[in-house]
Amino acid sequence: MVVNIRKKRELVARILGVGVNRVRFEPDKLEDVADSITRDNIRSLVKSGAIWTVKPKGTSRGRAEAKRSVWKVHGKGQGSKQGKKTARVGKKEVYVVRVRSMRYHLRVMKERKDITNEIYWKLYKQVNGGHVRSLAHLRDLVKEAKTH
Repeated sequence: MVVNIRKKRELVARILGVGVNRVRFEPDKLEDVADSITRDNIRSLVKSGAIWTVKPKGTSRGRAEAKRSVWKVHGKGQGSKQGKKTARVGKKEVYVVRVRSMRYHLRVMKERKDITNEIYWKLYKQVNGGHVRSLAHLRDLVKEAKTH
């Protein structure tokens, strides 16, 4: 006797909190599933193993991992890079690294008494305002400030 168990499948899905397509029934125990009316009956069938759920299908990472293992060996040279430099390292990260290094150098120079407090704050504000391009430029500005 063929039993329509679509409604049972929907009920099980609601009880277990999964989608209808993830519900599976033991083929030998379809009669028991068809006879189960209450939620308690269904829970006992789940406990006994007559009803179970399968994991949802996801996107396979297999191909991505294979590519990555190839990239680890080779393919990172200049010729293999695509897009702008900012596509790999963002503008903000570059800016933060540059500003932190400049502030650190200013602090070291102030502690060594290479520059006065006034020069320190003048250059600190220039770094903050984006006037200083690089560490080399900062060193030039320090020399210039010392001569004046």
